[in-house]
Amino acid sequence: MPDDDIDRLDDQAFAQWLAGRAGEALTALRASRGFAEPRALKDAGDRASHELMLAALTRYRPADAVLSEEQTDSRRDFSSGDRPARLDADRVWIIDPLDGTREFSEEGRTDWAVHVALWERSAGPEGGLTAGAVGMPARTGADDGPLVLGTSEPTAAAADGPLRIAVSRSRPPAFVPELIERLGAEAVPMGSAGVKVCAVVTGQADGYVHAGGQYEWDSAAPVAVALGAGMHASRIDGSPLRYNAANPRLPDLLVCRPEHAEQLLKAIEGCR
Repeated sequence: MPDDDIDRLDDQAFAQWLAGRAGEALTALRASRGFAEPRALKDAGDRASHELMLAALTRYRPADAVLSEEQTDSRRDFSSGDRPARLDADRVWIIDPLDGTREFSEEGRTDWAVHVALWERSAGPEGGLTAGAVGMPARTGADDGPLVLGTSEPTAAAADGPLRIAVSRSRPPAFVPELIERLGAEAVPMGSAGVKVCAVVTGQADGYVHAGGQYEWDSAAPVAVALGAGMHASRIDGSPLRYNAANPRLPDLLVCRPEHAEQLLKAIEGCR
């Protein structure tokens, strides 16, 4: 896409373009390097995608701040110390250049993603997400190109049968077995957090539950997509998800169809 056309994109279209562009680069990197050295492939993917995204944000959104998983001090808690520029910014792009690095490094797996979200101070008393995109480069969209979901996805039809709960493939919360038993549900293990949230959006799952360790970049873009599709998104105690905080740790998450939110929140409370 020519630079002039990219300059004219609104924030949501830009988020989707950036997620797609980073996804293309990651796909090419995966194909060129192969899977013989998983650790090296993970590192190369994180670095290449971060550098591409940061360069694009510097070029096309130069006045905005950025919070990226791959930045130095990205996990630092600034609650009682220095203030990074993003805490005083009106607009902050929250990005995860490669979510699901384990899956990215495994041949044949498609459950890895690129996250792009925009937080704006003007979107509520504590700011809020105003744009978001999740790129899933190893999966095919309706246009036969790499799948990129934005904030205007249609609401998926409800499914019959037991609840399907997307959970972490490698680090499911300790209470998940009890939760699944209480609900008579089915656990659906997947990789990337973005892929799991998007499974709820597209109707492949009814909910996604996570606890035990995430940061803002893990959930910001997927949550923006989910909220745009009319899904429920909150902490697992039902409290709101807040972004661009001094401490970027946001350790737990519930995304689900809205009709299941009350049932899931009560069941989670009973398991903790």
